Amino acid sequence: MPTILGQNQYGKAENRVVKITRDGATHHIKDLNVSVALSGDLSDVHLTGSNANCLPTDTTKNTVFAFAKEYGIESAEQFGIHLARHFVTSQEPIKRARIRIEEYGWERIASSDANSKFIGSDEVNHSFARKGQETRVTQITYDGEKWEVISGLKDLVVMNSTNSEFWGYIKDQYTTLQEAYDRILATQVSGRWRFNWTDDDQRMPNWERSYEQTRKHMLEAFAETYSYSLQQTLYQMATRIINHRSEIDEVRFSLPNKHHFLVDLEPFGLKNDNEVYYAADRMYGLIEATVLRDGATAQIPVDMTNL
Repeated sequence: MPTILGQNQYGKAENRVVKITRDGATHHIKDLNVSVALSGDLSDVHLTGSNANCLPTDTTKNTVFAFAKEYGIESAEQFGIHLARHFVTSQEPIKRARIRIEEYGWERIASSDANSKFIGSDEVNHSFARKGQETRVTQITYDGEKWEVISGLKDLVVMNSTNSEFWGYIKDQYTTLQEAYDRILATQVSGRWRFNWTDDDQRMPNWERSYEQTRKHMLEAFAETYSYSLQQTLYQMATRIINHRSEIDEVRFSLPNKHHFLVDLEPFGLKNDNEVYYAADRMYGLIEATVLRDGATAQIPVDMTNL
């Protein structure tokens, strides 16, 4: 039975590169996990085993490290753009490059009031602790003409201890959930946003500032929304981003509802006045939605599992 080769790509995944920038005694860290996927005129390597059009995955790995030295890492987005442009423009068989990057944050450890002079250091500007919050992510795709940049974050846990309700929902013979008029609202945010920068003739966004401001508006919306459902909060978070960041046309969130249930303390003769909760990590409601700027077309995949 004849077969036909379908979509295919290859590259080196999860290249961990840490770049230290030494500004005198003050150091700065960029810690990335970079995955490269290349596609194009690659039929022969599958059909006949010919490697004539195949750039070794080891070479793509070496390029990641070399570019960290040659160009530095201003931002995850800028670094991914450098890589994607290089692979598409330097290798004729390669027609499309997709670069996925996770960035792990570090924060500077402050020195003591004595500035650690007892060990001979006047000022400490080179010590860091790994941030325990979100992982920043980006995906850059380039086909030689058009760019697509989708950035975001994952694993950011947030909570409102009040100003959240949930009632008025459908009830049938299987409904046991009690209506709540003052509840904890908590979630672990996984979000992606798509930039409307698509070609080199446009002004490129300031990627670092964009991420900082997008995160700020997202968190402000979470904190300031009096919530009647996590769906409502999600919409407000995405809307706040689009209204304040003109470089972003599309936002998608996947928000698991990290349920907190009041513990029944009456068997112990105690009244639980919205004070003691049981935090359940399984099972959970999962709320997902895309919010678009008016006139924009959705391009972020519905399933963000591998994005």
